[in-house]
Amino acid sequence: MQVTGMLHGAKMLQFVGFPTTEVLGPSATEEEIKAMLERHKLIFIKPVFKGGVGKKGKAGLIGKARDLKTALAEKERLYFVEHRVGNVVSKANGVTFEAGVPAEHEIYFSITDSTHFRAPTMTLTHHGGMDIEELDKTQIVQIPFDPLTGLKAFVVANALSALGAPKQIISPLVQQLPKLWELYHDFGMTTLELNPIRMRENRKGRLTPIACDFKCGFDRDDPRWQRLNLPNSLFAVDYSDFEQEINQLRTYQGQSDVYVINSKGTILAPTFGGGANSLVTQMLGDQAIISSDFGGNPPYEKMKEVARICFKHWIKQTNVLFIIGGKSNNTDIFETFRAMADALREHFSQHGPTPLYVVIGRGGPNLVRGMGAMRDTLDALGVPYSFFGFDSDMSEVVLYAKEVDEWMKAGGREQVAARLGINALQAA
Repeated sequence: MQVTGMLHGAKMLQFVGFPTTEVLGPSATEEEIKAMLERHKLIFIKPVFKGGVGKKGKAGLIGKARDLKTALAEKERLYFVEHRVGNVVSKANGVTFEAGVPAEHEIYFSITDSTHFRAPTMTLTHHGGMDIEELDKTQIVQIPFDPLTGLKAFVVANALSALGAPKQIISPLVQQLPKLWELYHDFGMTTLELNPIRMRENRKGRLTPIACDFKCGFDRDDPRWQRLNLPNSLFAVDYSDFEQEINQLRTYQGQSDVYVINSKGTILAPTFGGGANSLVTQMLGDQAIISSDFGGNPPYEKMKEVARICFKHWIKQTNVLFIIGGKSNNTDIFETFRAMADALREHFSQHGPTPLYVVIGRGGPNLVRGMGAMRDTLDALGVPYSFFGFDSDMSEVVLYAKEVDEWMKAGGREQVAARLGINALQAA
């Protein structure tokens, strides 16, 4: 759950009174853009992506304009631009217009949960405006601090002094940077980054830190981020109907992270746990329809709705419904399996049966009751199945699911359809 850019970042920074550059959203009129140009003489046009998308500047995806004609041309160029980082391709949906801030000094600042220090950690340098990895270690400080006392002004002052920062920037930063701990802590963030903060000079020659770019990540299990009233669609990975529907189910309990791997795949694998997700996604390859993590002990209602959406979008093309996860510590297997069984029964009742083979590999609390509930439903529906307990090797279970998929493609689907009393081609 990440947010990048000033479109939403500026609104979040307003909660703590941190100064930001002026920002107009995708719906800005020509009159508003022209007025911004008259006030600031220079504006930057940046594409709006969902989630955390970096390296936009290096990819030439940040435009700048000093007149309205150029600004509108950059808007047209960037509004629906595609951006590739590694194997991930992201598509923009809109642009922001951000006022240029003339400044001599640029600052990099971030707060993260450090696994090295086992404490929240401030990273700070007065050589901002570039990738932090490109700086020499002597130009950066990383300071852990006590979360009970928060980020105090003296921590910032000591860090800037240790860096040998220019004296004129120290006092303004000492006044403003501690505010960011309040935003980070009060709204369930795991990381908060401003790069660059530009030091704008006022008429009296005093410098003011102005946030010009923003990035943050949230703890999805911490409900405090909901107080920011951010749109749920902001955290969707893509624009598909399936991902949008699943994304609406983010709650204080249970995860609902999905990504469509192959829309023509034949194994639907609702997966529980990040480790299981990585293994299953890698081993299934193109046979998998989705990559997912539905762990975190989801309640019955949420799990049933998740399953309903999965079945609505993918069950017709599915050969193998592959419910897989490690040995859970806290997820109630009975509740999750009962919810998925009920969702499958209701789908068959409303839309008719479909040729399907169910493979389950799971461990955890109430496992036997959960498998019993799933068995009863599948027997009643006439759907074949194979269950594996916590003592089974997960990789072997994944290979078994792939073999069942191959069997289904080689004539098994027709056999299951005959068992269900339907035509396999009509059900496809």
